[in-house]
Parts: sequence; structure tokens; C-alpha cells
Amino acid sequence: MSRPPVPPFTEESARVKVQAAEDAWNTRDPEKVAGAYTEDSVWRNRDEFVTGRDQIVEFLRRKWARELDYALRKELWAVLGDRIAVRFQYESRDASGQWWRSYGNEQWEFDASGLMRRREASINDVRITEAERRIFGPRGEAERGVDVLPLQ
Repeated sequence: MSRPPVPPFTEESARVKVQAAEDAWNTRDPEKVAGAYTEDSVWRNRDEFVTGRDQIVEFLRRKWARELDYALRKELWAVLGDRIAVRFQYESRDASGQWWRSYGNEQWEFDASGLMRRREASINDVRITEAERRIFGPRGEAERGVDVLPLQ
């Protein structure tokens, strides 16, 4: 199974890969997202360690049951061969209605077919009001390919 673009990545092909990841995560479909990872993919997400697609699906189900109205933006930070680094922000609310903006960095490593075999994510959460929200669902066409993440 091939998941283009495949390494070695150029800046342009890495941007395509990052946008594809953002699009998939914004579906909030655990099986769709897990399909972009190798069968034995290894993750570190915050303080949780996940191995393999089955654990990825279970992790994502728990995540999106807790992080309601999740909406994500990812941007390319760096690329080298089979590795891509991204920064991201997402917003979600918890069951009590409290909104959160989560800031993070990820390091990705891919196999030759373009499936991600390793993902490491460091994430920090900031409490926000509903009025402070700035991410509303998937990117519109005008935003594609545009770095839109302010630092705060």
C-alpha cells in the first residue's frame, strides 16, 4: 500500500503531506486517520505511548469523545528526507463547555511507501473563551497552503 507523496520529501511534497494529515484529522474518523500509519506505527502523544493501528484507533476514539468540536490547523516546520516536523493548533471544548486551544509540535518519520511509522507529539493546552476561538472546522480553499497560525 502506497500513501503518496512518499519520501524523500521536498518542501512542496511535505506541504501536501501536512495538509493531507490536517484534512484527515479534521474528519474525526479514527479509522481514516489510522490508515495513514504503518501497522506497527509508534506514537508518543503527550504522556501516552501507542503502538499499532488498533491502539491508534482506540486512542483517537477516546480523544474525540473528550475533545468535542475539535478543529485543527497544521503547518510545515521543517523537512529532511523521510522526516517532517510540524507545528499545530487545535481548538475543542470539554463536556462542561470550556473551550481549549492546544499548541503543539510533532515529529514524523515515514516508511518508503509514505506511511507514517513514528509520531511524537508535544502539546500544551490553554483555556480560552468561546469568543477567543479562531479555528472553525476544516480549512476553506482560500486558506490552503497559507501559514495561518499566530503564536498566541
